[in-house]
Amino acid sequence: MSEPVALKLTAKDFKSDQEVRWCPGCGDYAILAAIQGFMPELNIPRERTVFVSGIGCSSRFPYYMNTYGMHSIHGRAPAIATGLSVSRPDLSVWVVTGDGDALSIGGNHLIHALRRNVNLKILLFNNRIYGLTKGQYSPTSEVGKVTKSTPVGSADAPFNPLSLALGAEASFVARTIDSDRKHLQSVLRQAAEHEGSAFVEIYQNCNIFNDGAFEQLKNSDTRDDYLIRLEHGQPITFGSDGQFCVVHPPGAFGLEVRETASVAADEIVVHDANVTDPAYAFALSRLPGLDLRNTPIGVFRKVARPSYDRVVREQVDAAVAKAEGTPEEQLAGLLTAGDTWTIV
Repeated sequence: MSEPVALKLTAKDFKSDQEVRWCPGCGDYAILAAIQGFMPELNIPRERTVFVSGIGCSSRFPYYMNTYGMHSIHGRAPAIATGLSVSRPDLSVWVVTGDGDALSIGGNHLIHALRRNVNLKILLFNNRIYGLTKGQYSPTSEVGKVTKSTPVGSADAPFNPLSLALGAEASFVARTIDSDRKHLQSVLRQAAEHEGSAFVEIYQNCNIFNDGAFEQLKNSDTRDDYLIRLEHGQPITFGSDGQFCVVHPPGAFGLEVRETASVAADEIVVHDANVTDPAYAFALSRLPGLDLRNTPIGVFRKVARPSYDRVVREQVDAAVAKAEGTPEEQLAGLLTAGDTWTIV
């Protein structure tokens, strides 16, 4: 990608002339404002920025960004964005999707974009409900969730989006919250700098069909004891007084939460987002309980590996360098290569 030119863009430059039409109080408003406020930092012209979405409340996002964008089809935003990113390396391509759009009909498209490490920034708004279609349970709804489509409670075990992304070996995986603008923008900043697939789950409140789904993580009386704020290179401690910590339990797999006073300082896990093996980040993603206690937010994994886009372009460049003759002669050679026959 060519070097960016000096720009003087502001949040106002990224606001389109379209009326924002989400339900009053929806968490999407906070995410939209945070992203519009963050985009000028990238110093990328609006005509080189693209937002691609699928279907759902979150997927109205491209209408409200004064950039290029596409409101595409259900679950297929990663596939469409892949073609755009590979063919136009000069663009900054963002995917906006929801838990229903990305993890139900779009599940395969999501995991393959992540495993390929396509140069995309994928923002998954997770409100644990289908909002656009009026309150059916989604792939992230908890077991027993009573909705219009599960009147006696959901029997499905929910996806953990971060565990799914890490299972696909996504090179950048993070989680943040709609109402914490400073943290949200900090995560977006790191995602934007990453080459390859950056997957960011954003806990987002649907105040109409699933209000308060993440209240424990937002309420000032509980958030400090529930949230684990990950900081690269820092011991993982949390709680209103730092009274909890994360350790590797001896003789067991995974990670556990203990009282800080009960363990030696050198037993506390120091967060390292750059661990090559995804098992560590996966263990972090499994910490939260059903009540959201011990929920990590921040960057879980950030590792460097060649992006799909770069590998494909290198293959094309290598093929062009080896080719002989004019483009027309090369095309004729392709058409007559291998088994051919003539009909008379």
